Amino acid sequence: MSERHARRGLALVVTAAVLFGINAGVTRIPIEAGLPTSTYTTVRATGAFLVFLLIAVVFDRSALRRPRGRDALLIVALGIVGVAFVQWTYNIALTRLPIGIALLIEYLAPVLVVLWVRFVRREPVHPRVWPAIALALAGLALVGQIWNGLTLDALGLAMALAAAFCFAAYFLLGETLTATSGEPLTALRTVVWSFGVGAITMNVLGGWEGVDALGDPASMLGRLSDLTVPAWLAMCSVVLFGTVTPFFLYLASLRDLSSSKASVTAMLEPVVAVVVGWLWFSETLTTVQVIGVLGVLAGIVLAQTARHVPEEELPPAL
Repeated sequence: MSERHARRGLALVVTAAVLFGINAGVTRIPIEAGLPTSTYTTVRATGAFLVFLLIAVVFDRSALRRPRGRDALLIVALGIVGVAFVQWTYNIALTRLPIGIALLIEYLAPVLVVLWVRFVRREPVHPRVWPAIALALAGLALVGQIWNGLTLDALGLAMALAAAFCFAAYFLLGETLTATSGEPLTALRTVVWSFGVGAITMNVLGGWEGVDALGDPASMLGRLSDLTVPAWLAMCSVVLFGTVTPFFLYLASLRDLSSSKASVTAMLEPVVAVVVGWLWFSETLTTVQVIGVLGVLAGIVLAQTARHVPEEELPPAL
């Protein structure tokens, strides 16, 4: 893989992580306006699917071709696990756990990805990835200040762990669908069909109870609390800039980056969320958290530099 392609993949993942981190703040607007979290997830998945469908109709109708055989099964798995369940389980975890702990547990996903690649796929993984993950997780622990809430709700813990597995599945399934040899699915075709499955799943599980809250004015909260916007407008931002764009960018990046490196780089998301909390919601950013931010960034850099190592220096396949 060329250096130019690797840089492109890294730029896509970083952009997606930043958008997801900002979305953590925007999400509060419709939910604080009274939209139930389950309905929020349903609206988010359904709205994103409709946008992807419109993009496909206008720009690339080949993306509307129904996947067949093995690809169809992978799409269904990606839609249920990597689109619907990852959002649903994480939202439940956030309501029952301190946000720092919920984020740290969800971001066990890169560890799961590397373990899967190494011991299930039996592919070589450069040893540098392991300390990179450890450094990034330690940084996340400092960012989330997990020692401030160590009494864990059992259901919340289970949902956070489920979110980690679902997030790992998103990267692994997406890599298989978009970065394999032969005739891989395009990123657009993958998101159109997987979000279609995800939207159906959330309409069954989440429903539309309380959706009328989107018709009410909503406070911008935090430093912008004196301003109000229609709750539906904030929800549109969640769909377009907090879902459609970053999910597509993650999948597109998997043509240029391995799932291992992409998932480690995605750890930038909670760091951005903490900075958003500091700038927008006047949340305190302590010295310890700043050190944690630097730790996450160092872990990401360490993981990315592993791609410069000659192939002969990699450990053998299992």
